[in-house]
Amino acid sequence: MMEFRAPEPADKPWVDELLARRSYRGCDYNFTNIFVWKKAYGLEIGRFEDFLTVHLCGRMGCSYMYPAGSGDIAGAIRAIEADAARRGQPLRLVCLTRQQMAELEEFFPGQFDYQADRDGYDYLYEIDRLADLGGKKLHAKRNHINRFMENNPTWVYEEITPESLPECLEMDKQWYLRSLQTEGEAEERELGDEGIALRTAMEHYQQLGLEGGLIRVYGEVVAFTMGDRLTADTFDVHFEKAYGELQGAYAMINREFARWVRARHPEVKYLNREDDMGVEGLRKAKQSYYPDLLVEKFAATRRP
Repeated sequence: MMEFRAPEPADKPWVDELLARRSYRGCDYNFTNIFVWKKAYGLEIGRFEDFLTVHLCGRMGCSYMYPAGSGDIAGAIRAIEADAARRGQPLRLVCLTRQQMAELEEFFPGQFDYQADRDGYDYLYEIDRLADLGGKKLHAKRNHINRFMENNPTWVYEEITPESLPECLEMDKQWYLRSLQTEGEAEERELGDEGIALRTAMEHYQQLGLEGGLIRVYGEVVAFTMGDRLTADTFDVHFEKAYGELQGAYAMINREFARWVRARHPEVKYLNREDDMGVEGLRKAKQSYYPDLLVEKFAATRRP
């Protein structure tokens, strides 16, 4: 019987090793995301031979991520099916790519129903486009940044350090309170879950191998962001916060961090800015940068 348990920082080496066996550009296949969102989604990890298995309860109900690793994929799925039966849950696999759907259908022909998870699609951007903001399409972003620099001549960009993490945490608390006022109580749970995930990331910042940057105006942190490597050529941006009343602050931290990642990791070609969760405003913001790729995701449910 396969055993599942909550992930801990000590699991990162073996999880990363299994994830690296296939180049998953989806943000779900990242140890940091699995670890920091464990409370929000009840995430548990297990291992079947050389496969990572993940159980979670999210937007699509209680499910399992498609196994990540190498070896007997059919055996791994059968082991997951046995665990689902033990829990009294239907077998539902999530975060599948089109290639994985084809693989699943090859081993279990006609046994699954498939559904696109549009709210979970990740947005990938060429790092050079976000760092340089060239072309007519991104003219508005350049204008926002120019306005930010004009209005905030003392701005500086810094790499996040252990010493500046408490300042970022305090900024997030203020951001949360302001967001509750503008978004209302309907968003309280989502904002709260993200806050817990962010605090978990900050508490384990170095253990998770996170890297980030912040912007100060008159010495105060007004924006910050952080992420880590997803694949050899893709960097995952997990969190990004800025005070919305500062025009251009989001555009500024986005551009400056892209420039910093490009200089620190010249082999990185893409930034994964994750999904929009079906939130209209977030989807509009991500589409306004004209993504170069969308990481499509699908769910597969075992037929009765």
